[in-house]
Amino acid sequence: MRERPNHFYRQSAVIPYRFRQGELELLLITSRNQKRWIIPKGIVEPDLSPAASAEKEALEEAGVEGTVSTQPIGSYRYDKWGGTCDVEVFVLEVERVHDEWAEAHRRRLWLSPAAAANRVDEEELAQLITDLGSFLDKP
Repeated sequence: MRERPNHFYRQSAVIPYRFRQGELELLLITSRNQKRWIIPKGIVEPDLSPAASAEKEALEEAGVEGTVSTQPIGSYRYDKWGGTCDVEVFVLEVERVHDEWAEAHRRRLWLSPAAAANRVDEEELAQLITDLGSFLDKP
């Protein structure tokens, strides 16, 4: 039996990225309990689009701002609250990294796509991360 309202199971997320010295880097953050590496994600806010909701999560959970893609690059599913969450994934080109942010208890880590894919638990998300370079143009 589901423990949350149906709209909680519709979520959006961003993969924050940047290019450093011509190399693609992705930002992972720790989960609320600090046990897993994840990307910023959350429930799609009723008054926001999935992309705008994901952009808001990036600021709150990771302390980063930038340009979010208008279309998702894919999606993944995971089990939570007695049901399955469907997560639309967008990319966010990081333009600003804050030293202080709402959920600063989370750790942040910039990684190569291969290293980031190895750190996340969800196989579908790992595949999106692995394939990310083909969606982005290097500067």
